[in-house]
Amino acid sequence: MLKINKADFKPIEESDFPEICERKGIGHPDSVCDAAADACSRALCKYYFEHFGRYYHHNVDKAVLVGGIAKPAFGGGLILEPEYFLIVGRAINQILKENKLEYIPVATICLDACRETVSNIFRNLDLDSHIQFDYAVRPGSIDLTGVFDESNAMEQVPLANDTSFGVGYAPLSDAEKIALEAERMLNSDAFKEKCPASGEDIKVMVQRVGKDVDITVCGAMVSKYIKDKSEYVNYTEQMKDAVLDLAAKIIPEKNVNCAVNVGDNIEKGILYLTVTGTSAEAGDDGEVGRGNRSNGLITPCRTMSLEAVCGKNPINHVGKIYNVLATNMAKEIVERGQGDIIEAHVKLLSQIGRPINDPWVSSISLIPANNVNFSNIEKIAREVSEEKLSIENIINLRERLIAGKEQVF
Repeated sequence: MLKINKADFKPIEESDFPEICERKGIGHPDSVCDAAADACSRALCKYYFEHFGRYYHHNVDKAVLVGGIAKPAFGGGLILEPEYFLIVGRAINQILKENKLEYIPVATICLDACRETVSNIFRNLDLDSHIQFDYAVRPGSIDLTGVFDESNAMEQVPLANDTSFGVGYAPLSDAEKIALEAERMLNSDAFKEKCPASGEDIKVMVQRVGKDVDITVCGAMVSKYIKDKSEYVNYTEQMKDAVLDLAAKIIPEKNVNCAVNVGDNIEKGILYLTVTGTSAEAGDDGEVGRGNRSNGLITPCRTMSLEAVCGKNPINHVGKIYNVLATNMAKEIVERGQGDIIEAHVKLLSQIGRPINDPWVSSISLIPANNVNFSNIEKIAREVSEEKLSIENIINLRERLIAGKEQVF
């Protein structure tokens, strides 16, 4: 059922209430779990396809990062107890092929994917001494693998594995843009070259009232690059200036303030120092699904799903597919509107066993620009819905998810 209506709420930029949004950076413990879990799913998909020409059931979306114990100090520091990373989930680990039982090295695949992910995120974390990896991935239940098997033919419509929903909207507000892009900039190679003391565990919190935008950045600083308090302050000022420069470029119409590590007390020596660049080294734990939604943000002023997207299989798990798909639909609707559509909001609801390209409910709410004929933009939304829910696009989205080309956290 497709329902397209004119939204009965204001655009986010015209809202009377304070807008709040957040971005947990790639080195935040929750984001690390998201990244590693999704890497495991992609690695399993690739192994299944390369060895058997098809995908098999799996969901590895229960990863947890247990914080360690650290003693940072200017110019160095010690890791007293390493972090502990555990990947948990379900995955087919043996297959009967031509009357011969073949085994899939699920543990090795997952552990290698986790290690590679963590290695790619952190510049100052030693995989051998700063973190331990473990797994608890078992075969899946018969009912879920059964639905999956019926969905698996490469060119047929997948059947939904669950009765679940996904949501998406477009475009991002100015507050959301700066939250997302500030973290990306601070964790970019270019910025790290200028400011090596900036660790990867960065959280950006933004609040907006009218045209006034306040940004708070919480950034783990790497102790070995900092010789004293003065140098620490200098590095945090670099982060602040970089964010303000970025804001001037991408949201020039807003009045922007920025503060970094506001919990510090320089005089008392209370500073956000770390050895490895993440709070996980000193007891801050992480878990899949507790951080960013699939659009990369936490947005309490918008419609959100609490679904943990990362680690779920991209073949028939609607908790993953519909959240990414709904966002893509909203973006495309706004783009095709060419200014006639101020905002698009999409909600997709599945029913277990129902073809993914035939949602139980597909709801699209549009905010038209002034003096725009609603029937014209309704037609655009209908066309985009048909295209994005086609089996060709569903299969293409699957392959993009497996290739890591879609944002999922």
